[in-house]
Amino acid sequence: MNDIGNSFRGVGNTIIDYIPNVLGALLLLLVAWIVATVVRAIFTKGLKKAGADRAMVKGHMAKTKEDADSILDSIGKILYYLIFILFIPSVLQALDMNNVAQPISNMMDKLLAFLPNLFMAIIILVIGYFVAKFVKNLVFSLLTAINIDKWFNKFTNKPSGTTGTTRMDAGDKATLANVLANTVFVIVLIPILTIALETLNIRSISEPIVNMLNQVLNMIPNIFVAIILILVGVLIAKFVGDLLISLLNGTGINRFSTYLNIDKTKTPSFDIANIIGKVVQAIIIIFFTVEAMNVLQLDVLNGIGEAVIAYLPLLISSLIILGLGLIGGSLLGNYVKQASGNRLMGAVVKYVIIVIAVFMTLDQLNFATNIVNLAFLFIIAGLAVAFAISFGIGGRDFAKRQLEKFETKMEKENDKPDL
Repeated sequence: MNDIGNSFRGVGNTIIDYIPNVLGALLLLLVAWIVATVVRAIFTKGLKKAGADRAMVKGHMAKTKEDADSILDSIGKILYYLIFILFIPSVLQALDMNNVAQPISNMMDKLLAFLPNLFMAIIILVIGYFVAKFVKNLVFSLLTAINIDKWFNKFTNKPSGTTGTTRMDAGDKATLANVLANTVFVIVLIPILTIALETLNIRSISEPIVNMLNQVLNMIPNIFVAIILILVGVLIAKFVGDLLISLLNGTGINRFSTYLNIDKTKTPSFDIANIIGKVVQAIIIIFFTVEAMNVLQLDVLNGIGEAVIAYLPLLISSLIILGLGLIGGSLLGNYVKQASGNRLMGAVVKYVIIVIAVFMTLDQLNFATNIVNLAFLFIIAGLAVAFAISFGIGGRDFAKRQLEKFETKMEKENDKPDL
């Protein structure tokens, strides 16, 4: 019995001795709650009274005042629980739980050492955002003052919209001034992001991102040169295309469009001069675009550009072959129809030449060359066999009459006196 009594007394003494530790831990928790509550109240209510929510709405960091208040409340809760976490090691040490408190304490020491870097990075981002926003609005105002959208629409033949406004809203997103202003905003923000990431001093995260941002910064001048090349190419292509269209209209080339029209009773629905001018415009733009790709110094884009340039001669020669086939087929078909007086024979000659031109075009484009050549040979062979069978077996009388008509016509032509 004495042993049992000693055991109970030992447990009681241990509990009594541990009561101050529990009271100290509870006191620390109470202090943590008071400090956390005060900090959250100062942060949320103080900033709201200072007008931080309205400033967030004006700075486009929140859509409405309610959204800004919700963001501030969320940050206040984060600070509230963060203060509790900071007191956890002290509470565990007060309870003599050093083995548990030590890892948490080490973690909190690292967190406390990281917090200044985090706050500094946040401050840099906030200040950088407002600086980039200010520069963006300044560039937009300057571009609007010189009415750049009016000049751009004039060169591109686009209808001018509302100009002269100095405010960027949803209706201005498609304007050149807004696009350039947003581009400047991104360019200003990239080095700020780089500085903020370097401030965090987390190399495993910051180094890859910083390297990528540095590559983007180094590439920005090339991007601007590429954009300028494309814009210059568009302007030159428009000037050359309009000049060529005017010259071709003066030569009367559009009269050949009647030969390409299937229904001769209707006015041709296409303009040869305009088509040639647009093709030349497209070719010039392609050349400048390929050169812009080369300026970017990206292997994939360079390969695409070289392939496009290498294919252009084949495409141009194919278009010439197809055009000559259409015009030549129409001319020769009309001549045969007038010479023989047979509409069917003229149509056959016309479409035979057009089909040959189509097959030549496909072959020039290297479009399934073997299949195209075999198909052409089979079509010619089939027509030859069909012609031979029809005239040799079932159409001998018809062939005889046609030959007699042709012989009679030749004799009449020979009997005519020479002029």
